[in-house]
Amino acid sequence: MQIKHKLMLFMTLCAIQLFALERPNVIVILTDDQGWGDLSIHGNVAIDTPNIDRLAREGAQFERFYVSPVCSPTRAEFLTGRHHVRCGVYDTSEGAERCDSDEIMIGELFRRAGYKTAAFGKWHNGMQYPYHPNARGFDEFYGFCSGHWGNYYSPMLEHNGEIVQGNGFVIDDFTERAMRYIELNKEEPFFVYLPYNTPHSPMQVPDRWWNKFKDRKLNQDFPKKQHEKIDHTRAALAMCENIDWNVGRLMEKLDELELADHTIVMYFCDNGPNGERWNGGMRGRKGSTDEGGVRSPLFLRWPDKVKPGTQIQQICSAMDLLPTLADVANVDVVGTKPLDGISLAPLLFGHSKDWQERTLVHHWEGRISVRTQRYRLDHEGRLYDMIKDPAQNLAINEHEPEATQSLNEVARSFRATMLKNYGKQFDHRPFVIGHPDALKTHVPARDGIGNGHIRRSCRWPNDSFFQNWSSLDDSITWDCEVGQTGTYKVELFYTCSKADIGSTVQLSFNDEKLVGKIMEPHDPPLTGMEEDRFVREESYVKDFKPMTLGTIYLRKGAGTLKLQALEIAGSEVMDLRLMLLTRMDV
Repeated sequence: MQIKHKLMLFMTLCAIQLFALERPNVIVILTDDQGWGDLSIHGNVAIDTPNIDRLAREGAQFERFYVSPVCSPTRAEFLTGRHHVRCGVYDTSEGAERCDSDEIMIGELFRRAGYKTAAFGKWHNGMQYPYHPNARGFDEFYGFCSGHWGNYYSPMLEHNGEIVQGNGFVIDDFTERAMRYIELNKEEPFFVYLPYNTPHSPMQVPDRWWNKFKDRKLNQDFPKKQHEKIDHTRAALAMCENIDWNVGRLMEKLDELELADHTIVMYFCDNGPNGERWNGGMRGRKGSTDEGGVRSPLFLRWPDKVKPGTQIQQICSAMDLLPTLADVANVDVVGTKPLDGISLAPLLFGHSKDWQERTLVHHWEGRISVRTQRYRLDHEGRLYDMIKDPAQNLAINEHEPEATQSLNEVARSFRATMLKNYGKQFDHRPFVIGHPDALKTHVPARDGIGNGHIRRSCRWPNDSFFQNWSSLDDSITWDCEVGQTGTYKVELFYTCSKADIGSTVQLSFNDEKLVGKIMEPHDPPLTGMEEDRFVREESYVKDFKPMTLGTIYLRKGAGTLKLQALEIAGSEVMDLRLMLLTRMDV
């Protein structure tokens, strides 16, 4: 019996190892606001990115790969394999970045197939359950869910819903976490999503990289050279070299663990560059539907299967990545919604003889651009031959009337069907507090409404806080829905000067109320400017302190969560960054 038991155990272990060998590990690296031209392999003479370039040379390099003009739509398209318009993503903050909860995401597919799944970095497709990464197939999450962050050095982050403090420069920190996760799970197939948040502003980067660029001459010419902000570009390129260093560390870790041959490493960017800088002569930058706003690098290294130096010229999209990875990893794509993307496996493995011509539609804020293998119709209806005129200098509508008419019809059809019920006026999704699957709910200032004198610290809501709370008529409100009846502990992340201590505040939801006092001073200075390499547009930050206001009983259902002052002891109540609600009766 003992021999039989040992034999069965041995066979089980062999089966597990065989399963792990049959299915490749997957690492997906997504950078934020890095343009196609921010790599040395694409001809940028001011930057050196040997590790990212190596990914391209040792695997497949996609020459015509396209994403969306801004962050959250690209993320939604990668995660779902569907156009961002279908997914409910119509802006980048205040809930408009949320990808509909009934969309099946790539993490869910790989987890169902037996993969260990993790994400480290910037999520930007929803903060609260059911939009949080832990609710979308990623068992492990470390990073932030907002659209941008105000401090890149040991900032407040979250780990599976718990608020934690980061460790050093965020990109280095996210990479360290990813490498640790890979080492802990090296015996099983893993899917690691690594969405870096640079070179998005604020333009912060360690001295090691900034010192190389701070006095560097940037002589490479491009059409809008006169509009370039030199120090912004220098900082962006320094941040890209830091990314490259971290990509190199990740590849070394795979070599050290003897996982490289059997691991897919994919690298792409979420939109065009976040400034006027060299981008291969293309027209457009971040936010634009022109070529320079939506063309991204895509490199895929898989030593076991993909031939080094593979060059792919066919147009491809971020929507193709889910079906491609699922295809090559033998992962079932389940769900009732059809994908917009297609598997790129035939292109990767040299079986493109029967590849069909396709048309891609790029959209942002009502602007629509249509791309085929040869042509691009821009959002003003001008047609360009992208083979002869990749810079979109000369419209050829008169010379190509049939192509112009055909692509205009694609744009009209997209507007009439896809954009029919799209946008804020059609968004009735509540912010959910106390979702049945979540112990903690983050309720940030970003998602609230300041009423009366209350103002945001910046016009960009992501990572902002509320200030100027000076009247009993002022309030902060969140239109929301309680997902589960129960008692919730309420913590406020606040600052308050010694002179203003003693205000009484009330949190209410429908008929339930919680009253408490601000009793301890906490008045740290604004920070961030000392680390910025270029003046930011986003809010500066503070070290916000948590304070327990008390507990409140909330009944399941819709309503308005309202925070107001009943008594103001000084000139202002407090500055507020975040409320954290924790369900107690579990």
